[in-house]
Amino acid sequence: MLSVPLILALLACGAVAGFLAGLLGVGGGLVIVPVVLGVLSAAQLGGDHAQHLAVGTSLAVMVFTSLSSVRAHHKKGAVDWRIVRAMAPAMVVGTLLGSLVAGAISGLALKWFFVGYAYLVAVQMFFNLRPHASRGIPGQAGQWSAGGLIGMISSWVGIGGGSMSVPYMSWCNVPVHTAIATSAALGWPIAVSGAVGYLYSGWGAAGLPAGALGFVYLPAMLALMLMTVLMAPLGARAAHKLPVARLKQVFAALMAVMASEMLYDLLRG
Repeated sequence: MLSVPLILALLACGAVAGFLAGLLGVGGGLVIVPVVLGVLSAAQLGGDHAQHLAVGTSLAVMVFTSLSSVRAHHKKGAVDWRIVRAMAPAMVVGTLLGSLVAGAISGLALKWFFVGYAYLVAVQMFFNLRPHASRGIPGQAGQWSAGGLIGMISSWVGIGGGSMSVPYMSWCNVPVHTAIATSAALGWPIAVSGAVGYLYSGWGAAGLPAGALGFVYLPAMLALMLMTVLMAPLGARAAHKLPVARLKQVFAALMAVMASEMLYDLLRG
C-alpha cells in the first residue's frame, strides 16, 4: 500500500516526465523508472523484481503519455508519418522481443544497464553530441534495422526511444522539431509492445506486490498517467517556443544526478 507522500511523489514525477516527453521527445521513462524504483523501495515492495516493475510500469505509462504528446505535435503538422510507418513495425518486434527477454534477466543486470544508458544520454544531451547530418533517410532495410535496435534497447530501459531516434533522424537530415515530434509518435508502438511484453513476462512471477499485473504496478501507473497525459501537450506546445538546447542541458544534469544515486545504491550493495 502506497502512503500519501509516495503518491504525491509519483504525481510530481508524472508532471515532470510528461512535460519533458512533450518538450524534448525524450525523458519520460528516464525520469519515471528511478522514481518508481525509489517508491517501491520506500514501500518495501517488489523485492528482486523492483527494476522489472519500474521498467514495465514506465512503458505502460508511456502508452498514454506518447499518445497525448503526439496529438499535440500532429496538430502543428510536425510529425513525419512516412518515417513512423517505415520504422514502427520493426520497433514493435524489437521491443516485444526485448521485453520478453527482460523477464529472464536479473533485476541487478537491468539496473546496471539503466545506469550506464542514463550516463550516456546525460553526456550526449549536455554536450549536444549528435552525428553530423550527412545522409538522407535510408531504405526500408536500414529503417527496420534501426527501429528494431531502438525498440530492443528501449525495452530494457523503460523509455520511448527518443534519446536514440531523435539523434538518428538528425543524422538523416530530419529537422530537429520534426525529429522530436516523430520520435513522440514512434514512442507509442514502443510503449504498447513493451507494456504487453512486461505484463506477459511477469505473469505469475513470485513476490509481486498486490496491484501488480505482471511487471506493471497499476497504482503507480495510474498516478503517473494522470499527470503525464495532462502535461505532455503543454511540453509539446512549449517545444516550439522555449530554448530546447538549454533545457536539454538541465535535463542532462538531472539524469546524471539520478544515475549517480542509482550507482551509489548498486555499489553499496
